[in-house]
Amino acid sequence: MSEFITTANTSRRTFLRSTLLATGGLLSGQAFAASAAAGAANTGAAAGSMEFVRLNNGVEMPILGYGTLRIPREKCADCVAQAIRTGWRLIDTAKNYSNEVQVGEGIRRSGIDRKELFVTTKLWIKDYGYEQAKAGFEASCRRLGLDYIDLYLLHQPFGDVHGAWRALEELHAEGRIRAIGVSNFFPDRLTDLILTSKVVPAVNQIEFSPHFQRWSDKRENEEAGTLVESWGPLLSGMYPEVFDEPVLKEIAAAHGKTVAQVILRWLTQNGVITVVKTERPERMVENLGSMSFRLTAEEIQRIASLDRRHTMYKDHRSAKDVRWFHNEATRPE
Repeated sequence: MSEFITTANTSRRTFLRSTLLATGGLLSGQAFAASAAAGAANTGAAAGSMEFVRLNNGVEMPILGYGTLRIPREKCADCVAQAIRTGWRLIDTAKNYSNEVQVGEGIRRSGIDRKELFVTTKLWIKDYGYEQAKAGFEASCRRLGLDYIDLYLLHQPFGDVHGAWRALEELHAEGRIRAIGVSNFFPDRLTDLILTSKVVPAVNQIEFSPHFQRWSDKRENEEAGTLVESWGPLLSGMYPEVFDEPVLKEIAAAHGKTVAQVILRWLTQNGVITVVKTERPERMVENLGSMSFRLTAEEIQRIASLDRRHTMYKDHRSAKDVRWFHNEATRPE
């Protein structure tokens, strides 16, 4: 059974400026980590206690993670190393992000014991099918330089999903993967997979943001034993107007936080695992600071009014977009 485990008037620009001043600019390595932590404390942005979820097989996973989509390869290793030194322990990548090599290098540079980290990667649809999935998994492990993966996801609900899933089930049984899951599956696709498989997916990573709220999907997933994880919580920078939403700005001002922190806390406080990407060290600190406060029930209800009830990216139920995933979405390795 999956469960949620709790451990224990500032604008975004003002926060970032004050954190940079406190940390002395962009630093690297342990000096950055120590200074960034001090900067967070000095600006009232203490990270707070990380919270964890327990997956349906008993594995514990941090509820807030560092995403790596679209981080340029030349920056990726440094970004991942800095994120880990800053306190991030859930690191999310994918074969189709074309940066697994750099993510693995960042993990090694961080100096943090591998056992303290929770690493997620994903199988791309070009590698679906039983034999192809096993080969794809081994290739990801080689690129990352890891001998096991904490969470391995089917990235899209297209192609030979069932053949690929059988391979993941076997790798999980062999101990090569601690937990297996899916991404971008609507409840009907998830249900079909569960009814034809041995292992219930532990996680379903889906688009989930203030402009596309997936509470109904979350309930259906959880009833089946699958926890929901948000990608694009800040709309991946593609819709910056979210940071100017009056409701979010008012809530942020009431807590002395930034809009980004409010969005992340809105998700994690409601039991949604969340991954968020940034290349900027001061924002690594800021985003972790979202764990240091709680929203009221009234504030959560106000955020519900921002739902536009449709995807802000690609529609996984559109024939046109399904063709795009098959024919155009694959990135070069």
